[in-house]
Amino acid sequence: MMSGSEQASPVAIVTGGGRGMGAAIARELHARGYRLALMSPSASAKELAAEMGGVGIEGRAENAFDLERLVDAARSSFGRVDAVVNHTGHPPKGDLLAMDEAKWLSGHEMIVLSVLRMARLVTPIMLEQGKGAFLNITTFAAFEPTNALPVSCTYRAAVGSFTKLFADRYAAENIRMNALLPGYIDSLEHKPGTAEAIPMQRIGKMAEIAKTAAFLLSDDAGYITGQNIRVDGGVTRHV
Repeated sequence: MMSGSEQASPVAIVTGGGRGMGAAIARELHARGYRLALMSPSASAKELAAEMGGVGIEGRAENAFDLERLVDAARSSFGRVDAVVNHTGHPPKGDLLAMDEAKWLSGHEMIVLSVLRMARLVTPIMLEQGKGAFLNITTFAAFEPTNALPVSCTYRAAVGSFTKLFADRYAAENIRMNALLPGYIDSLEHKPGTAEAIPMQRIGKMAEIAKTAAFLLSDDAGYITGQNIRVDGGVTRHV
């Protein structure tokens, strides 16, 4: 039987939660008292969840059945879901028109449908609870697209629009959704000279993304919804 403190502890779901930014976010949330349900394509999410007393499964965000398994695991283990972090891997790259449709469709499944499906699964739970928060991890290039990442830029921009639509629909129900747009972060290797092109003259840290994510999911951000928030050291130029 859970103690009163355990019953009061919030529960967060994190996809892509085994490595990189997803794992950093999971660790930050755990440090702030969240109980965790993590998923990743490899066993890394299961291992990290076990380390932090959570539950983890192997699965992919683009697989509807895997998302159902993850939500079921969270609810059966903890009885509630207070926060969701939609974090995915990287979609296919290639020339804008030369890529075949299968690559575009895989990006659509991974980036857009994963967010839609998760919202359909978890929103009814949050409605029962009377509150909740979603955070979609996209990219600084969503609104300043580059032909180096056509699939990612196209569909992550779509997530930005979905974020606003969802936020408008459920704001009065005390359910929030925001998007976090990382810049060049140390979860990846970057080409020489990348830091020099950033106004802050450095690569961002995963810990900085994690702390921003935790804030946006917390009650301290209770009046923030429908926003696409750049954490990029100033690299994007639009106002």
